[in-house]
Amino acid sequence: MIAETVCSAVSAAGLGIAAVTAYRKRFLAAARIAAYSLVPVGLVMTGVVGWLADTAFSPTAWAGFVVLGGAWLLFMTTRAVERRGGGTRKERKAAKAAAGREAVAPAASAPSLGPGSRPAARPAATPRGSSSSDDFSDIEAILKKHGI
Repeated sequence: MIAETVCSAVSAAGLGIAAVTAYRKRFLAAARIAAYSLVPVGLVMTGVVGWLADTAFSPTAWAGFVVLGGAWLLFMTTRAVERRGGGTRKERKAAKAAAGREAVAPAASAPSLGPGSRPAARPAATPRGSSSSDDFSDIEAILKKHGI
């Protein structure tokens, strides 16, 4: 009974705020406030508030929530293990076979080692007096100006 009274008071206060907002010519905001303020009364009228009050003070309901939480925890743990382990034995074998085939390029006779296996070749240095060094000095000045 007290929950119904509190919900009715909250709704009445919300409708009052909506009326003041509408008086200030902010009709969209007033309609939104009115919609939010009607929710508590709607919950009381449907019986949800009574059900929540009965559930909050019921040890059986809390035990049910604990069981649901345990089920959710088991489900999430099995999902994490499945993702980490790769699923069933059959799926792991198929993944190993596919990984073995993809490691070698189609026309290659040996597996490739990837892009970082050989040091990159550096371009030959040009003499100081050439025109390309002037271009680079301009770039260096710009970079120094920006603190890079």
